[in-house]
Parts: sequence; C-alpha cells; structure tokens
Amino acid sequence: MTGQPIAGAPVPARERAAWQTIDSGQLLLIATAGLFVIVAVTQVAAVGLRQPNVALIFGVLIALGELFRMVMPGNREVAPIASAGAMGYALLVGVGPEGAAPGARLGVEPAVHSPLQVVAVTAAGMLVGSLPHIAVGRSPRLDAMARRLFTVSVVALCFRPMISLDLASQLLLAMMGLVVVASCFTDVVIAALIRAEAVRARFGIALRDEIDAKMALCAATSATAMLIAVATTAMGVAALLIFTVPILVTQFAFRRYAGIRATYLQTVRALSRVTEVGGYVETGHSRRVSRLSVAMGRELGMSEEELLELEYAALMHDIGQLSLGDPIPGGATVLASPAEQRRIAELGAEVIKQTGVLDRVAHIVQLSSHPYRTGRDAAAGPGDSSARPVAPPLAGRIIKVANAYDDLVGDSSDRDRGAAVLERLRLDSAAEYDPTVVEALSRVVDRRPRH
Repeated sequence: MTGQPIAGAPVPARERAAWQTIDSGQLLLIATAGLFVIVAVTQVAAVGLRQPNVALIFGVLIALGELFRMVMPGNREVAPIASAGAMGYALLVGVGPEGAAPGARLGVEPAVHSPLQVVAVTAAGMLVGSLPHIAVGRSPRLDAMARRLFTVSVVALCFRPMISLDLASQLLLAMMGLVVVASCFTDVVIAALIRAEAVRARFGIALRDEIDAKMALCAATSATAMLIAVATTAMGVAALLIFTVPILVTQFAFRRYAGIRATYLQTVRALSRVTEVGGYVETGHSRRVSRLSVAMGRELGMSEEELLELEYAALMHDIGQLSLGDPIPGGATVLASPAEQRRIAELGAEVIKQTGVLDRVAHIVQLSSHPYRTGRDAAAGPGDSSARPVAPPLAGRIIKVANAYDDLVGDSSDRDRGAAVLERLRLDSAAEYDPTVVEALSRVVDRRPRH
C-alpha cells in the first residue's frame, strides 16, 4: 500500500491481537474459506484420498510455492507457483504414461479426484508451506491465503464436474480457459472489495488498481496452470518440473520490480528526513503531510499510481528549504511570502529532477506552492494578455492544503485547534486553497482518533 491510512485505532497495529486488525470483509472471506476446508477435509477423510501419489506431488508443489511467496507493491501478498500448482491440480484431466496404471486406455490414467479433494490438498500444501514462515515469526496473511484458496475452490467446483461429461478435448480446453478467466475475475473483485474497505477507497478505484496490479501476474499464473494440467495429462508428473519454470521466472521478475519500488520509497523517506535533521522543519512534519495527503487523495478518488507519486511529492515538498540561509521559524512555509514559497518549491523540484526518474514528482512539488484559482497567474501584470490560467495538478493542491494544515496544527491532538485551522483554510478557499480538497481534509481529520 502506498502510505499509511490516517484513520486507525489508537493502539498501534503491532500491539493489537491479529483478529483486531481484520476488517469485516476479510473476516467473512476467511470464514468462508475455513468452511470450505472443513467440508473438504471431512469428505476426504470419509471416502479416502484418491490417487494419493498425484495428490502428494501437487501438494509438495503448492507447499514450495507458499514457501517462496512474495509481497508486491501495495502490500499485496501473492504466491504464483502455489496458485498455478493448485489450479493445475483442479484442472487436471488425467496423468500420462509415467503415472498411469497398467492397462490404462492410451497410457493415460483419468484424474478422478473430487473438487473437495482439490480444496483439501491445497489447504494442506498452503499450511505446510507457511510453517517455516511462522517458525521465524512471519505470520501469514490470512486474508491473502483465504483468497487464494477461495479462487482455487471456484476453479475446482466449476471444472471438475465437466470431466465426467465426456466432452471433446477442444471443448474441454475451451471450458478450461473460461474457468480460469472467471477465477481471475473472482480474485480481482474480492481483492478490490477487501481493499476498498481496508483503505476507505471507492470500489471502482480499488477495482481499477487491482486490475492494473494483478492482471499480468494472474494471466501468467492461469496460463501456467493450464499448461501444467495439459502437459501432465500427456507427459506425466515430470511435466510439472518443466512447466513450472515460466511462472518461476515471472515471479523473480515481479519480485525485482517490487524491490525497486520499495527501494525508491525508502530512499525518498530517508531524503525527506534531511530537512528535519537539519532543523529546517519540525520532526515528523514530512511524514504527517504525506499521510494526510495520501488519505485525502484516496478520498478524492486518485488511483494507486497517482497516490504513490503524491506520497513521493509530499515527503519531499520541503526539501527546497535546504537552500535557505536563514531557516523559516518552525519550518512553516505557510507563513512565508508567496514569492518565498515558490522559490522553495522550485529549488526542491530542481533537486528532485536530478534523480532522473522522478520528473512528474518534481512537477508536482514545483506547483504545490501555487494558489488555487481559475484566474490568471499572479506573476503576470493586470494588463498582460499573454498570461494563462493557472491550473495546479490535484496532487499539488492536496499537498498545499496538507502542508498548511500541519504547519498550523503540527502533532497536536487538540481537535478545537484543528477545527479552527480548517475554518481558516475554508476562508482562504476563494484563492489559495481548493475548496474540494479542504473538505476532503475535513473528512479525513474527522475520522482520526480523538486521543
């Protein structure tokens, strides 16, 4: 997730019990997945495990996938190898010559395991793969595991009954494709519902973010699952080793991408503290402005990529103060003259441009000092016909409001003081501050804990 939500319980999350950090949507998903597991294990225990050798091999693959799971940008936990193995087991039609029983037709033994056996084997593999993480203190994300299990259950319940219909191979392959597409859609919708509740985002925005973040990996996982199912039917269980390689390469690529994103954010956060260490701004100012800005951005419907840029810009919005010979008292740029505010913003933007990769962030920082209005640029004379309307980007307008609020409130928890500052910002909304952004700030502040 980009940035920390403003609203939250007074007690830090790390000091609360795990169940206290789970939203109602996550709890419902976990309960549903748990019910599936209970029913599946009961059914398998009653009728016995069918084709145990095949179940064991797929269970080991799922466990290994859970062991090497990763966290993508936005705090999304994924296990592509485990998901591909579980869906491959759900889509399995038969086992080729190496695993076929003597005398099996055309050297292929039909896969006769039930949908509930798929759920039971998947749950067992996920549990075994999570044990090493639990042993070193990395508790599993129950909602992420439940969502993966639920998605596999959808595939198994939809596809396995079709095997008994004796469909033509081409039609069966087409149905296989439709089922995995439906599973991807189900996974994305569930993830969007949970994310919308967790970060107080609109469902449409959360759905778009999930599609952008997960569809490429979901497509690769689904394609690998189909390859595993088809190849195992033709070649036997040895095909698992061959066709797991593509998703493994994809996982490494996504892991590297996630690592780069995390490094960028850590670097920006470290850079934002330079002004605090140098005494140019109050301690915690940049982080507070960043959290306020991200919460306001969500309130206003910004996408996840836009929120990431907003977080970068909010963290570094005061870096131009390093060029000042005499620091502003308390670092409160809201008390400086408009010309001084613009100079600080422009110098900060020049510093950010030197990175070579954050030009859009630099543009946001540069315009974050500009007043909000639909008139003409204040730098132009009243008779200057060449002046153009000023239109700071939404991110810049958000940072301007968040910075002014924190400059005047700081880390104080006095709600009367905050209300007085909000009223002051509303009075300046005709020219300085975007009234829509100010109202978004008001809603964010109202959700903050009182103590």
